[in-house]
Amino acid sequence: MKRGVLDNRTFPVLLPLAEHLTRRSDNERRYGLPLVRLPGRWIVACAALLVLWAGVAEAQALTAGRESAIDAILKWMPLISRGFALNIAISFIAMGAGTILGMMLGLAQISLMPPVRVGSWALTQFFRNAPWLVLLFYCILVLPFRVTVFGMTFDVPNWLRATVGLTLPVMANVSEIVRGAVQSIPRGQWEAAESLGYSRGQTLREIILPQCVKRMLPPWMNLYAILIMSTPLASIVGVEEAMALTRGALNAERRGDLLIPMYGALLFAFFLYCYPIARVTQALERRHQVTT
Repeated sequence: MKRGVLDNRTFPVLLPLAEHLTRRSDNERRYGLPLVRLPGRWIVACAALLVLWAGVAEAQALTAGRESAIDAILKWMPLISRGFALNIAISFIAMGAGTILGMMLGLAQISLMPPVRVGSWALTQFFRNAPWLVLLFYCILVLPFRVTVFGMTFDVPNWLRATVGLTLPVMANVSEIVRGAVQSIPRGQWEAAESLGYSRGQTLREIILPQCVKRMLPPWMNLYAILIMSTPLASIVGVEEAMALTRGALNAERRGDLLIPMYGALLFAFFLYCYPIARVTQALERRHQVTT
């Protein structure tokens, strides 16, 4: 081997890591979305730290002769659980509406009409790069508090307007996922369908989109995990979800030693909900690995 020239046998230990990083960067470029990974040692370290903090709070409560931290958490857990159910409901609605709108917007990005293609691209980039909290404030302040339909007036609750604010970035990210998946299909399949007399719509429905499903599913689930972890932002705009109710419980207790245990319990609840989604996403990525 000549001096200064490297081959695959030079650093064999680095090859698996290099292949993993290359595959991950290719997926992120294809889907236009960073893929979330949580190493196991970080999970163990965070869990150990939370248990340590909870133990310190329990010891402080017993020393002062007050109600134990565990009893206080269990007392407020039914109320916080109702708030957590609202977090899940917001995520379901925002993800469902954002997926439908994002599918249409993503297909518009590959339109053959330049005005449609450029306009959908600009809309996607605007909402994809806008801060989620700013969109929440915008929707809370701009959307009406009441609407009148056929002479009947209905109140629009804060949680519904916050859901609209979360739907917009989800729509933009789904649009980018759809665009990336469609454009990852080899061009030869479009040409083969055209030679068989398929229209563009038939090619999309019957050939392209069925192949895109397995490419879109992992980043779509990854986006949902990001969305559910972002729903506590709604507490800043007055939505009484899990974060807001936890803060209210702490204000009612007026005990500084409950700060870490209460928020730690809420963090653990989000972890129990999100971690299985991350594991399923990784399994789907391995099962539907796309090689080019």
